Amino acid sequence: MGEGVQRGRVEAGERYDVFHTTCPARGVVDHVTSRWGIWVLISLRKGGLRFYELRESIQGISEKMLAQTLRLLVQDGLVWREVEPTTPPQVTYGLTEFGREVGEPLTVLFDRITRHMAERDAA
Repeated sequence: MGEGVQRGRVEAGERYDVFHTTCPARGVVDHVTSRWGIWVLISLRKGGLRFYELRESIQGISEKMLAQTLRLLVQDGLVWREVEPTTPPQVTYGLTEFGREVGEPLTVLFDRITRHMAERDAA
């Protein structure tokens, strides 16, 4: 296969070409790096949260956008969703192993930026 050509099936150990528009991994990258995807992954890094706790921790996100973002991240296998059969149902979200793995460098980036901002403000 030529370089840059997206294959229909990727063998173990091979990489997807996320720069190709039809690459299945591209959607996951888009969801993780979306405006709200990053904040959801960072918010869940310390453990599971209920929907309202997530909404409160991410200032500026609407319920609709939070629900859409969570739905996509659950479909991508980055976030797990647990529903307790109560009235009303209590829904908790947390990071899967894949979500923790993807979220780790985002957390490092977030921490580096906030540390730099503190240093910059102090100067």
